[in-house]
Amino acid sequence: MKKRTIIALAAALLLPATSFALTGTEIAQKAYDVEDGTTRHTAVQMDLIDKDGSVDARLIEEWGKDDENDLTSVVMVFRSPASVRDTRFLQIENKGRDDDKWIYLPALKRVRRIASSEGDKSFMGSDATYDDMDTREVEQDTHDLIKEESVGQWDCYVLKDTPVDPSDSQYSYRISWIDKQSFVPVKMEMYDKQGELVKVLTVEKLEQVQGYWTPLQNLLKNVQTGHATRLTIKKIVFDESQPDALYTTNFLQTGRVR
Repeated sequence: MKKRTIIALAAALLLPATSFALTGTEIAQKAYDVEDGTTRHTAVQMDLIDKDGSVDARLIEEWGKDDENDLTSVVMVFRSPASVRDTRFLQIENKGRDDDKWIYLPALKRVRRIASSEGDKSFMGSDATYDDMDTREVEQDTHDLIKEESVGQWDCYVLKDTPVDPSDSQYSYRISWIDKQSFVPVKMEMYDKQGELVKVLTVEKLEQVQGYWTPLQNLLKNVQTGHATRLTIKKIVFDESQPDALYTTNFLQTGRVR
């Protein structure tokens, strides 16, 4: 995502006139362009929460980088518990086509490519599917500004995002609440192909880290099953140097950077 500079006084003076004129597509573009650094190195706790309240906690180390075309690559390594330790995942964003994804499962001792036909499958038992992890381009959806309202502590634009190509998404549409100050989406509702609400993503903690607006805690709940996934960032460092060899299937296979 790209840099968005916030100058507090100017923003305070200009926001009423500017916000009134923004279209849904312009708001979606601003959300897409929110800067999150050129690289990111993160320690994440993933809590899988069953409908009875029981929790399966997992610790993940994650690296991310943006290339010169602003396309993002991400690699994850599961550190615990023992049942998933050393599982590794790589995703490389592509312009105009599906992202490339691979996973290394220690029990199989091999790297497996994730086929696009597997997009609706759960990622590592979470409520996110492989398709949920893709970066959707602004032009893949229409964006209708349907209202403005507050959600929690945030004053938001509310967009209805509908796929231009219905076969291009597992959802019939999404409703997004975009914080007017940071342009970070702080809530999203996802509706299935029958038009029924299936998932709700809620940002529970949003702060600036090294000058970048960062959702430090998110909850993704499947309202149809009662299962939920909470992601909590324990530590994050932006803009540090990273070896390109991290973002390779060789790293997935070996766990070593050569």
